[in-house]
Amino acid sequence: MRDQAAKAANYDLFANHTISVTPEVLPIEDQALPDLNELYRMFDIYNRQYFDGQLPNVIILWSKRMLAAGAYYIQKKEIRLSVKYHQIFPDEVYDTLKHEMIHILHPRHDAPFKEIALRIGASVRANAHPSLRRPPKYLYYCPDCRTEYPRSKRFRMASCGRCSKGRYDERYKLKLER
Repeated sequence: MRDQAAKAANYDLFANHTISVTPEVLPIEDQALPDLNELYRMFDIYNRQYFDGQLPNVIILWSKRMLAAGAYYIQKKEIRLSVKYHQIFPDEVYDTLKHEMIHILHPRHDAPFKEIALRIGASVRANAHPSLRRPPKYLYYCPDCRTEYPRSKRFRMASCGRCSKGRYDERYKLKLER
């Protein structure tokens, strides 16, 4: 009974209201990130200007979940740009687009990738920001010196780098705190 009343109240919140969502334009305080049409337009310009029009057409999307600046997915022929990253660094949208365009030709940050990045003025690495890091799932500590080792993945066998001098040593095996 109470659930039905709550549902009715929630439905009433949206009754007679039109909700318009424009997925291409994403607000940032006083600015907006470029819409997808603008990104495709810039892709075409950069493709002609820097790659002699040789890059294939790709899908370009904004991602609300991604924490990295961007990514190129080879199998999907898709460039994704991070909303969160570019809300913090809005001036880097086109730099990230150029960076991901280079990945169409060179999946890794190898020497040819870096040569093209230098030639077209694209950065090789994105900026770091504390809000773009996932909190570690695990916290390990050394039983001897109490040095903490936050990690995203579980260790099977690891010892303190300070105490064990770079080699695994059972005496300094890291303990899981959480």
